[in-house]
Amino acid sequence: MQLALSSRYWLFQLVGWGVCALINLFFAFVFNQIDDEGILFCRVLFFVEIGVLLSHAMRFTIKSNNLLIRTINHQVIVFLILTLLYAVAIATAQSIFESSYLLIMSKGEVAPFHILYYRNLWSGFILLFIWNCIYFMFHYVAKSRKQQMDTLQLEAMVKELELKTIKAHINPHFIFNALNSIRALIDENPKRARTAVTELSNILRSSLRAEKAETVILGEELKIVKDYLALEKMRFEDRLQIEFNIAEETLSQQVPPMMLQILVENAIKHGISKQVKGGVVKIYSGFRERFHELIVQNTGYLNGHTSYVGFGLSSTHDRLQLLFGEKAKFEISQVHNDLVEAKVSIPLL
Repeated sequence: MQLALSSRYWLFQLVGWGVCALINLFFAFVFNQIDDEGILFCRVLFFVEIGVLLSHAMRFTIKSNNLLIRTINHQVIVFLILTLLYAVAIATAQSIFESSYLLIMSKGEVAPFHILYYRNLWSGFILLFIWNCIYFMFHYVAKSRKQQMDTLQLEAMVKELELKTIKAHINPHFIFNALNSIRALIDENPKRARTAVTELSNILRSSLRAEKAETVILGEELKIVKDYLALEKMRFEDRLQIEFNIAEETLSQQVPPMMLQILVENAIKHGISKQVKGGVVKIYSGFRERFHELIVQNTGYLNGHTSYVGFGLSSTHDRLQLLFGEKAKFEISQVHNDLVEAKVSIPLL
């Protein structure tokens, strides 16, 4: 990586100063300033050599003093000072060369030293100013891109950690509720309890597979939900009625693992279990406009609470935001006098 950057730097150096030399020769040709002795070529060649040497020395000064990591105001001040100092060095070297060597080669007089000096100082300052602008701009853009990549990587890490934290809470929460359902059956109906243990093992096996992924297909999620509802049906018996309205084409859609199960569990815990006569749990899955809608309805009352109270609902909201962004929606509302609805809208990719 470092070797590639060094090679690219020297390529830019040679190309940049080479273009500068060609521009000088082009204007000299246009204005008929080409001499027979080749003095102009010697002058341009010397200027390019001294330009490459001093601009490289200026780069060494910038890097050795870590100027690129200073504040922007400090960089601008140092940038102007360095440009002026090295422009003076270029002007001094170029003017001495022109006033001595070129005087001998031309066998005549050249412009006074101070005229040469100010002319070379001005041209050197302009060229080094442009060189510094390009150099600082290149590193500023490179640093900005690196910061953006670091920010994206950090956000991805935070997102992954948050998802893992949520999942770590989901599994114990689900397991304890399932075990409570089985415990209620042990004395009442041992045969059903044994069946429930088998169903629980199936649920745990599925949840362990789902834990490794950020999303699962709805068909797999429904298997867990049906096993869970089978456990709860044993406990509530006729007090729990279950209705499914699942569009076949939605079974392959990606959803967060355990999300639907949590909504169903919430419907039973806060809805059906609080009704003396029990009630109904309705599960719907379908497409609406550009969204995949998952709806869980249950008999019960919100009692004025429409915010994401409790870990189950808050984790559903948080996971949707992490996985699908602001386009995903989660709403819970009292749709009828005795019917509560939790609706998830996942944007279609």
